Amino acid sequence: MFYHNLKYALKILFQNKMLVFWTIFFPIILGTFFSMAFSNIENSEKLETIKIAIINNNNWQENEMMQITFANLDIKKQETGLFDIQYVEEEKAKELLETDEITGYLEMQDKAKITVKKSGIKETVLKNVVEEINGTAQVVETIIKNEIEKSMVEHNKMVECYFEDTLEEMIQKVKAYDPTIMKNIEDTSNKNLSYTMIEYYTLIAMACLYGGILAMAMMNYCLANMTSVGKRIAITRIKKWTLIGSSALASFLIQVLGIILLFLYTIIILKVDYGPHLFETILLALIGTLAGLSLGIFVSCVIKANENVKTGIILSITMLGCFLSGMMGITMKYIIDKNLPFLNKINPAAMITDGFYSLYYYNTLERYYFNIISLLLFTSILIFISIFVLRRQQYDNI
Repeated sequence: MFYHNLKYALKILFQNKMLVFWTIFFPIILGTFFSMAFSNIENSEKLETIKIAIINNNNWQENEMMQITFANLDIKKQETGLFDIQYVEEEKAKELLETDEITGYLEMQDKAKITVKKSGIKETVLKNVVEEINGTAQVVETIIKNEIEKSMVEHNKMVECYFEDTLEEMIQKVKAYDPTIMKNIEDTSNKNLSYTMIEYYTLIAMACLYGGILAMAMMNYCLANMTSVGKRIAITRIKKWTLIGSSALASFLIQVLGIILLFLYTIIILKVDYGPHLFETILLALIGTLAGLSLGIFVSCVIKANENVKTGIILSITMLGCFLSGMMGITMKYIIDKNLPFLNKINPAAMITDGFYSLYYYNTLERYYFNIISLLLFTSILIFISIFVLRRQQYDNI
């Protein structure tokens, strides 16, 4: 009976063109748009280098991370560099900008600040790059601080560092106490740092959560207050958990197919490099799919509304979660982490993308496994609530 119901559920889902579009084809289409946008930016960067100046003040000299980042973007040091950088005093930078010899200049204060003379494509690219660097720097700084603390604990070293210390202050304190500690910390972000990867990570998170639409559709199909088939099921001797289990498995299999196609498309066609942890990346995506399915089951069981309303709720939750986790800019994720950290702790999209960040930036898998456990806990809670609601459902007449 389970196999029969599974085969029947798969046929129903594949025949629903709207579900197939949102769960399989829409992420691929959106990924294509991402690639087109990023490739255009990259092509424009190759065609013409942007001339900028950096004010060589004390704040700049003390910020090792920003020096490394812009060195990797300097055409004088990297053949594929985006900027042609001059390091000058403040008055000289203003003079260069006034005579249109540079597009803008950067001054380090609490963070990198850009000054431009007019609006244009180059000015916009410069501002966007610096905004992304500022946001990414905050994420990387937190990661490196954690790595420093972890390394100190492993080597039984104690250094009086405070969270409000800047990264450079922490590094200097650690070096002064024991220079060998820093040798055990690899800055993988210098090799892998790419803000475009964040967009693909949130794309995968979105695709995982869109699987909730499949689970919601099949649950509606089995509920007596939603369809005529559900009414017939309610008065038969078929075990409801056999039916619900086979329906959930069918939804999971179709969503896994969508995730696999998305990975194959982005890797083979779009040439996206997910780094050395491809297996862990796919595993996280599969567990994220379980979270998406549990969200669909939860909405279907708890929300008393028609299927269109439930679909709208799942899409809204998914897009809001992806927005908060950085789909429209990594700075949003940093803002939420800094001001409302609890929000990202219960946001499944943030759990998925944070797991990807940990694979991309960390040298260990501790934070990765933390996000795996968080997703499984999120899934278990929603499934438990859904079961509780289903067990209490009674109908006077159907």
